[in-house]
Amino acid sequence: QVQLVESGGGLVQTGGSLRLSCAASGRTFSSYVMGWFRQAPGKEREFVTAISWSGGRRYYADSVKGRFTISRDNAKNTVYLQMNSLKPEDTAVYYCAFTPDRVGVPLTPGMYAYWGQGTQVTVSS
Repeated sequence: QVQLVESGGGLVQTGGSLRLSCAASGRTFSSYVMGWFRQAPGKEREFVTAISWSGGRRYYADSVKGRFTISRDNAKNTVYLQMNSLKPEDTAVYYCAFTPDRVGVPLTPGMYAYWGQGTQVTVSS
């Protein structure tokens, strides 16, 4: 089993910034992909961003391109999500996701094997 613990959520005003972190522990893999998804009330969980093991491949949802940046520190088994220029529509519970690196970098929730508990991000207008 892999445990994922997110941190860094909170309340911020429009235009503000937050940095989320997700630390992985437990079962080890030689390489793995990590991603961030979010879910707003009454909506389905949606892809935000994902990063390959080396960090050389990064993918972003169109809605966050240019504002959000994903990065990782493999020595710390941690992935980060820097969120700038936040908008009220970014309000959601943000989930960290993990999957062994077998099929590239998935962009759909069903392809991820492990999930964090989620952290709330609220952007006030």
